[in-house]
Amino acid sequence: MTDSLLTHLAQGNLLCDGAMGTLLYAHGVSFEQCFDALNLEQPALVQELHDEYLRAGAEVIETNTFGANRFKLDAHGLNHRVAEINGAGVKLARDAINASGRTAFVAASVGPLGVQLAPVGSISRQEAYDAFREQIAALVSAQPDALVFETFSNLQEITEAIRAAHDVGAHAVAPPAAPIPIIAQMTFTRDAVTTYSYTPVQVAHALAALKVNVIGVNCSVGPALVLRVVEQMIETVRQDPRKPGMIYFSAQPNAGFPEASGGRIFYPATPDYFGDYARRFAEVGVSFIGGCCGTTPQHIRMMRLALDAHARKHARVTSVAAREKQAAPVAPEPPTQLQQKLNAGRFIVGVEMDPPRGFNPDAVLAGALLLKQAGADIINVADTPRAQMRMSAWAVAHLVQTQVGAEAVLHFPVRGRNLLRVHGDLLAAHALRVRNIFACMGDPVATGDYPQATDAYDVVPSGLVKLVKQHFNQGVDHAGTSIGAPCSFTAGVACDLGARDAAREIKTLRKKIQAGADFCLTQPIYDPNVAREFLKRYADEYGKLELPILAGVLPLANSRHTEFLHNEVPGIIIPDALRERMRRAGDAGQAEGLKIASELWQELTEFAHGVYIMPPFHRYELVAELLSAVRVKANC
Repeated sequence: MTDSLLTHLAQGNLLCDGAMGTLLYAHGVSFEQCFDALNLEQPALVQELHDEYLRAGAEVIETNTFGANRFKLDAHGLNHRVAEINGAGVKLARDAINASGRTAFVAASVGPLGVQLAPVGSISRQEAYDAFREQIAALVSAQPDALVFETFSNLQEITEAIRAAHDVGAHAVAPPAAPIPIIAQMTFTRDAVTTYSYTPVQVAHALAALKVNVIGVNCSVGPALVLRVVEQMIETVRQDPRKPGMIYFSAQPNAGFPEASGGRIFYPATPDYFGDYARRFAEVGVSFIGGCCGTTPQHIRMMRLALDAHARKHARVTSVAAREKQAAPVAPEPPTQLQQKLNAGRFIVGVEMDPPRGFNPDAVLAGALLLKQAGADIINVADTPRAQMRMSAWAVAHLVQTQVGAEAVLHFPVRGRNLLRVHGDLLAAHALRVRNIFACMGDPVATGDYPQATDAYDVVPSGLVKLVKQHFNQGVDHAGTSIGAPCSFTAGVACDLGARDAAREIKTLRKKIQAGADFCLTQPIYDPNVAREFLKRYADEYGKLELPILAGVLPLANSRHTEFLHNEVPGIIIPDALRERMRRAGDAGQAEGLKIASELWQELTEFAHGVYIMPPFHRYELVAELLSAVRVKANC
């Protein structure tokens, strides 16, 4: 074992070989056979294929040991031959290099175990570690030049593999003069995430922290996706001040997406296409370049020609540490007025408005102007409330801000939106300068005007907050792809301080806070003591709730309205004393309802940082009257 592979990477690129399985299949080996066992059963064939890649110009030969772990070998009754098969794999690669007379390195291949780790599967992390350690110990004893972990999609699994590799090196009977280099690669889907939903940014951070020498991408779909993903990984590590030492990057894509025809498997990407991408990989800073499924010696030959031509024109060091100066960060936009007021401890008055059913916004805008003049700080624009068809809340929020001059909070229900639409809607809102988002689930479509509409969704409200605060406000989307500059969203969430299942509501609220929520809006509160008890339970479990609360206030219009809310609206409980007051008020119910709302407002200020007023029956003049009454009482 030697560190000369790393020395070579510091000086330029290394071209790895291509697919082993593709060539074995082309030579008549069926997919039902154990490819790894061919190290013992048909060693001449394996060595011949290594030689084909060497003659094509490969400088790194990967061993035929990708699936040589106890779990995969057990499917063929060979789990007792782990050491034999892995040792033979390294020897065959070394013998091929020696016979060719060329200078090349042996990279011992380690793939996933082929079983699911808990909690998805039944294999514990310790069992995974033990299996990896068994295979890696056999490989290291045969003295390869590097270990290459490839085609992993689960960060937990590759972490156990790398941990085992470090431990094998540390406890070897005759440890090498320098630790064996480790190349760690993961595979991504067409959506640029792993099948376990890890993004390139998450993968880059995790692998860099595991003290490996090379991180990158293999397999996946094809060169175009791999280039996009590895660029994100390079940018992530480059911007991370905690990156441990010198890290290089790898790219070994498939030859496109496989196609079946006539009982055979074909890959569409041509050798010329791979040659072009080899150059492009080198240009962005990838040092360890090769191919995966579907690639052949012809692909490697064209990549060799392209890399040689690139080297003649561009003598450059491609490690992150010495390649480029870090780009100056883009300064985020200033926080919204709402966020500034929250930061300053100002008491916030927000009022909810529904978009119109038609395309004429005049009545809504007139109401927004009335509320602004009455003292409202923000206008909350609901999105398809009660699952009823209405004008886009995006358009109304934009009009409120541009034509009325009042800052809006856009209600953003996740129900009925897939991840693509969520991304597009967030970008649209930000472009329209609507930066206050209220993340909510939304009303089930079955209760609305169009029950046949789809109800599917990809993220829950806490996930939306995380997407907004931890991705968009950092300048990247869900997949870690740059969106040009950081956004400046302020994110609110819902909370029911009177929830029947308070424990569940507290746990959900905690998730939203951890995701980055800036404030919360509550259901209408008619019994402040219930809210106090909720906050006490939260404090007992997590400490005092620091998240600003805008307490819900819904003025009662009359006794009939009161009984409807109490008996038919989920989450609203009106104490008997208040219901009795509304019954006794009779025709003066509206005035009594405003009086009750004013009294509740004063009591809520004990723990709330603002109020969230819901006008009954869209009667915005009642809200204006309430604001006036509260101001008068405050000045008395």
